[in-house]
Amino acid sequence: PNLNTGSPIIARMFVRALRSTTQHSRRAASFKASDVVITRTQSPKPRVAKEELVFGKTTTDHMLSITWNQDKGWSTPEIKPYQTLEMDPAALVFHYGLACFEGMKAYKDKDGKIRLFRPEANIARLQQSASSLHFPEFPQQELLELIKELLKVDKDWIPEGDGYSLYIRPNIIATTPVMGVSPARDVMVNVLLSPVGPYFKEGFKPVKLLADDEHVRAWKGGSGSFKIASNYAPTIHPQSLAAERGFSQILWLLEGKITEVGTMNLFCLWKNTEGELELITAPLDGTILPGITRQSILDLTREWGEFKVSEREWTIDDLTKAIAENRVLEVFGAGTAAVVSPVKGFEYKGKEYEIPCDVSGKALYQRVWNHLNGIYYGAIPSPWSVVVE
Repeated sequence: PNLNTGSPIIARMFVRALRSTTQHSRRAASFKASDVVITRTQSPKPRVAKEELVFGKTTTDHMLSITWNQDKGWSTPEIKPYQTLEMDPAALVFHYGLACFEGMKAYKDKDGKIRLFRPEANIARLQQSASSLHFPEFPQQELLELIKELLKVDKDWIPEGDGYSLYIRPNIIATTPVMGVSPARDVMVNVLLSPVGPYFKEGFKPVKLLADDEHVRAWKGGSGSFKIASNYAPTIHPQSLAAERGFSQILWLLEGKITEVGTMNLFCLWKNTEGELELITAPLDGTILPGITRQSILDLTREWGEFKVSEREWTIDDLTKAIAENRVLEVFGAGTAAVVSPVKGFEYKGKEYEIPCDVSGKALYQRVWNHLNGIYYGAIPSPWSVVVE
């Protein structure tokens, strides 16, 4: 690797550590869901009325924790009362951002059954993110089974009703206490749960974007396709600047190409230059997060077969030209939190652009939301919906 460390000694240390963790990570002892130790809380938290839930603010009574050490391998999984962490302030995660995470949801259907949506895809993506940080491999199916056990323990926290769910946040962090850039010799896996309500409590609220060609979210050869901490922290400042100007999110550009919106994938339904009705989104070229909702929308619309569905590069100039020629039907973001989020317009280089936004319930984004929502709660049969209990 290109070791721009400024010191031959540090470079040699890094290489030795890299070789050592590579040798150990592939033969590290694994963990099994059947070995989990469950300790139930003796001090249950007060519940928040579901109408008052704020996304990500409330956590449940329990958490899942597993640790890994380069020499000892994986620890016995624990489901234990939710608690603060005690770590050395020199831990790698605090200094070099060695952390990755996932976002998924559990739903309770009309019969009281707990359901997950395409959970294997989230766990596979978590492993991809972990591998990008040179974290050890973990048994994906075992972790999924452990998450199911955690859901069973905290099942009473899952709010019932359309749009309500229990947000699941697995994360993996490097806890090795060393103030030097090096691979982790110790990692910690935690899974947290948080009851959440509808993203748009009073119906869809179309958003206005700032098309930003000054700041860059991701680039070719970088880490934009992984859900790691260092992809998100640098977006907070430019997003805050955009919010101060009244914009809901940033439309991220890369050399004029449209990539993502905020932390969501972006879709556009338009008449392309060949006169075809087309749903377009950016391709997975290494700068785009492979969203589970993104893939589900692609799968659904291709199955419907009503228009062309494309994963290809498109530019801000393509979009502004299509708006000027009245070829844009709708634009929307897609992600786990909101599912879909319609866009009503954006500003680019000081000029305002309006986008048609049908709120009558007939738009494609509404149809997508209705269909996915039906799968989430078991109203529409689908292999994507996995019953936990």
